[in-house]
Amino acid sequence: MSLEHVALWDKCLAIIKDNVDEVVYEKWFVPIKSYSFENGILVLQVPSHFFQEHIEENYMELLRPVITRVYGRNIKLYYKVTVVENPTATVNVSSPEKSIQVARNMRQGRPVEPTNPFQTQEYEDLASQLNPYYTFNNYYSSDSNKVARVTGEAVAASPGNNPFNPMFVYGESGVGKTHLVQAIGAKIKEQNPRSRVLYLSANLFQQQYTTAVRNNQVNDFINFYQSIDVLLLDDIQEFAGKIQTQNTFFHIFNHLHLNGKQLVLTCDRPPVELEGIVPRLLTRFKWGLQVEVERPDFSLRRDILHNKIERDGLSISEDVVDYIARNVTDNVRDLEGTIVSLMAHAMAFNHEVTLDLAEQVVARSVKMVKKQITIDTVRNAVCTYYNMKPETLVTRSRKREIVVARQVAMYLTKKHTSMALAGIGSLLGRYDHATVLHACKTIEGQMQVDKELQKSLSDIEKLLTA
Repeated sequence: MSLEHVALWDKCLAIIKDNVDEVVYEKWFVPIKSYSFENGILVLQVPSHFFQEHIEENYMELLRPVITRVYGRNIKLYYKVTVVENPTATVNVSSPEKSIQVARNMRQGRPVEPTNPFQTQEYEDLASQLNPYYTFNNYYSSDSNKVARVTGEAVAASPGNNPFNPMFVYGESGVGKTHLVQAIGAKIKEQNPRSRVLYLSANLFQQQYTTAVRNNQVNDFINFYQSIDVLLLDDIQEFAGKIQTQNTFFHIFNHLHLNGKQLVLTCDRPPVELEGIVPRLLTRFKWGLQVEVERPDFSLRRDILHNKIERDGLSISEDVVDYIARNVTDNVRDLEGTIVSLMAHAMAFNHEVTLDLAEQVVARSVKMVKKQITIDTVRNAVCTYYNMKPETLVTRSRKREIVVARQVAMYLTKKHTSMALAGIGSLLGRYDHATVLHACKTIEGQMQVDKELQKSLSDIEKLLTA
């Protein structure tokens, strides 16, 4: 075969070199080789589809006039990808717009049937990196995560073929995002074991990309990720400021999305608050569903604690569970960590898991922000418990049920606030300090013998701290 086409492409390279930075020239044009030029069709050999996409997206305005100048008008440009043998793409350099028509592969100088330009090489089965514990069976839901769970199940039922692609899950650290995305992956693998599902962190993706660059294996890296059916990527905020990684992921994202593959991403904030991410990638994060996983509410915290206790074969009383659920409110990790710490202390000191022990452990292991309790807080809690209007509580009625409720309110206000007795009496019916003191002593005395009163006080205090 004549090598004239090589000389013509060398002329193109000489012109291009004079019009771009040296770094750009070395990285994006030197690797391009002339494969053939016959009958007005120029075939250029490129290392990968990613390489081809980058050239078309960023340098066609330069490449088009250069090719026209060297080869003449009405030249059609084809690409031959080195890594994948059969797919190629075409650009008509005489047209002002890029063509996305699938090209015909050139064999012995004659065109054959069109092939898929996005077809990638076959890979062996891969380990999905899923934690077998993270399933929908033990992903408890409440109002704080209900939308995320429902849409996650919809994604798992029909990956890639749903309105939630990509699914962008955001929320504070430790609220259950990782559990949710891995549960999606586990469900998909259960339904289709041959599906190529991969879970990893954005940090690990970044490390892999850096290694690929160092070893000159970027094309292999990209081709591998373009073979994934379901990509579950955790902590996408780790890409901030890493422009080359973002650009590479951008092309992987485009390929997967275009081919109906599912992407599920997690982040510690919504896309609108992300900084250091290139705009075109941010735009793609917003294509599908953005859903928040909020801090677990009281009901969900109790469910999580019960699951942890049952899973570990522990025995912990309900009052201890309630205390932890009321006071450990930030995230799931703190809840489970508290149970672990509680059992460690109980074993070390050969002590039963009591409420006192729970208070000590929680105080040491979790930053507790106590709810501000005021006389209004107490009055509202007492009225709620006794199903009584606030104005009824502060009357001077001598009905027994009203007297008991008023004395309880005085006792709890003295216990939980720093108000003086006179101030308490003034706001709870214009009583003097002696009356308040008598009420507090009455409640303290009755508590020693009246279990029903003990329970009432305990329930009201739960309302105060809920």
